[in-house]
Amino acid sequence: QVQLVESGGGLAQAGGSLRLSCAASELSFSSYAMGWFRQAPGKEREFVSAITWNGGNTYYADSVKGRFTISRDNAKETVDLQMNSLKPEDTAVYYCAANTNRRYPSGSPYEYPHWGQGTQVTVSS
Repeated sequence: QVQLVESGGGLAQAGGSLRLSCAASELSFSSYAMGWFRQAPGKEREFVSAITWNGGNTYYADSVKGRFTISRDNAKETVDLQMNSLKPEDTAVYYCAANTNRRYPSGSPYEYPHWGQGTQVTVSS
């Protein structure tokens, strides 16, 4: 059974940093693009970032571009999200997800069949 397990969430002050990590198991990791999504209370789940199967291309939502960096390590089967210059509006549960469209991942959650359980990120002002 595929498992994606996020870690690294927590509380940060505005302007601070956090690094999220997602570890995959029972997944042919390099066959998938990977993505990060987030969901704030009362809001829909939204795309944050994605990375192609080999890390050659990365994609970001406009709201995080220049502040967040996605990376992956296929040998370790992990995908990370480095979040800098955090803002209170970044507060959400963050989810990692695997996308079978490994070369051209979109921001649509419907393309991602596998999801983690989420990790809470809270940014105080």
